[in-house]
Amino acid sequence: MLSAKILPKLGDLKGTIYDFEVAGEILPKHVHTEENVHITIVARGKIKAYSHDWEREAIAGQILDFRAGEPHEIMALEDGTRIINIVKKLGGSLGHIDL
Repeated sequence: MLSAKILPKLGDLKGTIYDFEVAGEILPKHVHTEENVHITIVARGKIKAYSHDWEREAIAGQILDFRAGEPHEIMALEDGTRIINIVKKLGGSLGHIDL
């Protein structure tokens, strides 16, 4: 079963960790506004990301950069895949973490 964990907000950065238990699980089609930048980091496993006119596979350590306003889905190609989605408002402020 696909699980999601929202990360603490960091300035204008928002992040979510998605864990795919088994290959074939899908993060359903969604879209980000023209005012957001969206990247996906493959932390573990392998995914296929796709939209109406393209598809791309990525493995652990690779980053996908999505165009704003473009509907897309992400499918796990391996059991135990983990991705981290990061969304940032264009022109937003910088954040920091106090350690």
